Amino acid sequence: MDDDHVNQTASVLIEALPYIQKFHGETIVIKYGGNAMVDEDLKQSFARDIVLMKLIGINPIVVHGGGPQINSFLEKLDIESKFIDGIRITDERTMEIVQMVLGGLVNKEIVTQLCSAGGRAIGITGKDGNLIKAKKLRLQSNDSGKDHVDVGLVGEIESVDTDILRNLTENNIIPVIAPIGVGDKGESYNINADTVAGKVAEYLNAEKLVLLTNTSGVLDESGQVLSVLSRDQVEELTQSKLISEGMIPKVECALSAIENGVNSVQIIDGRISHCLLLELFTDSGIGTQIVQTK
Repeated sequence: MDDDHVNQTASVLIEALPYIQKFHGETIVIKYGGNAMVDEDLKQSFARDIVLMKLIGINPIVVHGGGPQINSFLEKLDIESKFIDGIRITDERTMEIVQMVLGGLVNKEIVTQLCSAGGRAIGITGKDGNLIKAKKLRLQSNDSGKDHVDVGLVGEIESVDTDILRNLTENNIIPVIAPIGVGDKGESYNINADTVAGKVAEYLNAEKLVLLTNTSGVLDESGQVLSVLSRDQVEELTQSKLISEGMIPKVECALSAIENGVNSVQIIDGRISHCLLLELFTDSGIGTQIVQTK
């Protein structure tokens, strides 16, 4: 190793030190989705990032999506995927597939990756131990003649049992959560993974919430990343349609999180290898930070 490489490596480690000290013992909730979940190299870099975080004293909690995997299974069974305002209409048959794919296939694959990288991980859904209590989501209709649109077994979170998650993290285990909630009568609810990640972060008073996506962050009209956004700016961008579709639940859960005790929310590009390490342990960070005011 030549002198330049040695100095560069030392500089990276020195730059990371204050952030390691800052986040030691803190909880960081990560929403895992997009390309990072389907590209093999990105899967490995994500797993290594999470395991490294745990080894240096941070408590990562992973909440994952799985929309493309659900779509694939529904297509194989000749079941049409229907959406309203980005929300999957979930009848009983679709809910069976959602549970199988999210709680089984996807969840256990992530657990296997984390364990293969040297970590200890356990996969759970919101139904396990009544982790996530939910009720039926009442989606407001754009038609003034209707009170709401029935989207089926789609849930709205009522509570999160933090004791379950703390027991896992205190025993050196990384929780991996599939976004399925349970109702009062034991019924299953499909819940947006961004929403679950945000509520988990809120209930745990997490230090940080990180949302992985397939873009470099929230973009302006010229396609440039907006590094910091306040609530007022988010509302302006939403009205102008610069924030739309899948980005809407991300910024909504980000705003809710910072209003309810989470210190920092970052939307980052999951297509970048080791994006979590770059965000957490470098001075510049990556992506878009959501704040209360600027």
